[in-house]
Amino acid sequence: MPKVEIRLLVLLILVIFVSSCVREEPVIEKIKKEPVIPNMAFGVNVDSLTVVEGIVRKNEFLSEILLRYGVNYNDIDYLARKTKHVFNVRRIVAGNSYTVITTNDSLNKVLYFAYELSPYEYVLYSFQDSVVTAVKGEKQTETKSNNISGVIESSLWNSIVADGGDPNLANELSEIYAWTIDFFGLQKSDSYKVLYEEQYVDDEYIELGKVIATMFYHGGDSLYAFYFEQNGKGDYFDENGSSLQRTFLKAPLRFTRISSKFSHSRLHPVLKIRRPHHGVDYAAPTGTPVYTVGDGIVTRKGYQKRGGGNYITVKHNGTYSTTYMHLKGYAKGIKVGDHVKQGELLGYVGSSGLSSGPHLDFRFYRNGKPVDPLKVESPPSLPIDTSYRAEFDSLVRKYLVRLSNI
Repeated sequence: MPKVEIRLLVLLILVIFVSSCVREEPVIEKIKKEPVIPNMAFGVNVDSLTVVEGIVRKNEFLSEILLRYGVNYNDIDYLARKTKHVFNVRRIVAGNSYTVITTNDSLNKVLYFAYELSPYEYVLYSFQDSVVTAVKGEKQTETKSNNISGVIESSLWNSIVADGGDPNLANELSEIYAWTIDFFGLQKSDSYKVLYEEQYVDDEYIELGKVIATMFYHGGDSLYAFYFEQNGKGDYFDENGSSLQRTFLKAPLRFTRISSKFSHSRLHPVLKIRRPHHGVDYAAPTGTPVYTVGDGIVTRKGYQKRGGGNYITVKHNGTYSTTYMHLKGYAKGIKVGDHVKQGELLGYVGSSGLSSGPHLDFRFYRNGKPVDPLKVESPPSLPIDTSYRAEFDSLVRKYLVRLSNI
């Protein structure tokens, strides 16, 4: 055998020998344990407990529910008397949800009882230890973004419902565009696109959140609204940074005092009977000028036989209107259909109708329902502040793209 072949054979035998002597290290896989997330309910770990949910029945008291689950009379009495500062159990409402948390054994001893005041709030009663305690708590809410678009066929409300949206969104849009669009004058083929938020609790839809951005096509114009906060206050602005809202004057006249406030049951100074007084009486000398608190159209003018005397009504937009009563007379030439500007003269203080003296009965209406004029929050009308301009313009660009993609 040639020397070269012998050398190769020896080398091969050596390699085989060395390989047989080398032991492979076993591969050890490190298994990463995922953290165990406890199952929580009302802040209580219920992994080893029994949870029973229920609905308060009509005419059912809290004591009946607790007795049904074996809570003794002494604990129920203590709960009703000593935790009243947290929640008065007499105010329990039929239809609200409750949860009973018990031991997971044959005794099923009640450890906790949670009564839901709303989808967000609850009262948790603890029956552990020797003293019954009660605390109020709030569930964690989750905000989710959504969008909707549609074309008006009959009404905004019908269109939103037909597209599967929350009907309350129609009310929100009517508020946002209150000074821009008359929602009683919508035209067929008007359309809208809306970016908005929804509130969820435990993955269940609870209510409509904030409208973030919207475009309403009406009368041949695309009307935009963007929600933006500046100086700690939020408002809706168009794409140019002008506020969509308008302010109201704090009062329609210079007055000496408020002689009567908004009330659902007031003793009438003339009739001497109790009846609603859905306005504010401003005491002022006869002849004191009365001005409109905001821009609008005069929709009514005349004499109210039911006691209001000479009155005039101004419709400010599709949401707000105001009425001025007991007038001595009207501003020269003013008539129904006239457009009036904020601060424009309407008439003069008098005591026409059922009145015990000269004053103005001023009434404020929101969607046709009377509201307390002293509690109406006049919306801001300031444009975007220069210090926020860059941030606002960036937001507008972002939402214009999102709206166009709906």
